[in-house]
Amino acid sequence: MASCGEDGAVRLWDFESGECRHAFGGAAGINCVAYSPQGDRIASANDDMTVRIWDPLSGECLQTLSGHTRWVLCVAYSPQGDQIASCNGDHVVRLWDVETWSCSRILSDHSERVDGVAYSPKGHQLATASWDKTIRLWDVETGVCRYTLTGHTGYVISVTFSPKGDQLASAGQDQTVRIWDVESGTCRQTLTGHTDYIQKVVYSPKGDQIASADRGRTVRLWDVSTTASLFVPSGHSSAVTSVCCSLNGDQIVSGSSDFTVRVWSMETGECCQILRGHGSTVLGVAFSPQGNQIASSSFDNTVRLWDVATGACQHTLTGYTDGARSVTYSPDGQTFASPSNDSTVRLWDPSTATCRTTLRGHAETVLTVVFSPDGKQIATCSTDTTIRLWVAENGACHKTLMGHDKAVTSVAYSPQGNQLASAGSDMTVRLWNVESGECCFVMTGHSSTVWCVAYSPSGSLLASSSDDMTVQLWSAESGQRL
Repeated sequence: MASCGEDGAVRLWDFESGECRHAFGGAAGINCVAYSPQGDRIASANDDMTVRIWDPLSGECLQTLSGHTRWVLCVAYSPQGDQIASCNGDHVVRLWDVETWSCSRILSDHSERVDGVAYSPKGHQLATASWDKTIRLWDVETGVCRYTLTGHTGYVISVTFSPKGDQLASAGQDQTVRIWDVESGTCRQTLTGHTDYIQKVVYSPKGDQIASADRGRTVRLWDVSTTASLFVPSGHSSAVTSVCCSLNGDQIVSGSSDFTVRVWSMETGECCQILRGHGSTVLGVAFSPQGNQIASSSFDNTVRLWDVATGACQHTLTGYTDGARSVTYSPDGQTFASPSNDSTVRLWDPSTATCRTTLRGHAETVLTVVFSPDGKQIATCSTDTTIRLWVAENGACHKTLMGHDKAVTSVAYSPQGNQLASAGSDMTVRLWNVESGECCFVMTGHSSTVWCVAYSPSGSLLASSSDDMTVQLWSAESGQRL
């Protein structure tokens, strides 16, 4: 089982022993964790405006997705595992391509922050919950909003599909759970009984029950057919922030502001285990698809993965106290680089967890670091408006690229490694010749900060995403917008 929280940690728990098996995380609070369908990856939604992808076995951060402009509140994998949806306080939902790690679509119809995202079981639809008091149903392929569901009288915080995909449950500030017909977009039932904001709602794997958790320390289990409240597990000493059902439907796990994760019997409502270890509010919990792991995260700045069989913590990664921003691996996996707010980049040996060298030269926060495809070179960009190219073997800086007049937010090598793309707060995308360090093209068209650039696998196309809520495609050969 996985849980997460304000302490910045994701923890995996062993069901039998109740012990923390693994913990890892970054320097910011983690609001949500989600396993990939295969169970070999965990995605986390972070207060530092990023989505991070983790290896649950090693605790390594494999990818950092940047583009949101406020804290990321929720993240979900598509059932096929080829896409990730994330939402946050900037009113938009971003869809990410897992193969390229680029933002493939931005959904921007909500007028307030979006707290919840959920894919339908077949992955064709996406549901979003917002502070604008609505739920929206989207066609994932086209990005078109099919329905806007209204009825809640307060913020909508959580949304989930039934296992068959014919129903949708939502909950939030008005203390009700509403069940919707997905085909018609109409409200079938309203479940009442909570006395505080409902922060999470989930279906049981069979679809015959719904579990809901509120800020007032109450978890309720509902019978979908009769709308009756079956039982109310009690035990948390502070607000319940998240809840999740095991895949076999036998257990519920909940996370709380009392720093604990609790496991409950679906049959009796009794608390089976109390998982302790977090140093602050637990904001999210999740089961691995195989049910052999729990991930948890909170504001102790760690993510932990726990072995369900033994309860042993396999690995713990802690972020910098002054703000480690991401982790990037070399192509051969023998080195990983971590940029920091202290203007440095540290190169680490992942097998020994020792720092090999520290790259110094930037005058301000380093935002992004990437390895060249052959692993011989490293590119970094910073709020100091520069891009630096480093020799990976010895950490020497051999080029400084200047041209942006504001913070450089993203850099990416072409698949061939002969070209580098950059994006910045000056609203431009630039293409550079890696060998000469010359700027080949300055591409304009965005009307706000450009946060991310990514090449197509062939290297002929470049995509950029911006605060202007658009993704633009460019020719990498001519610099022309397509």
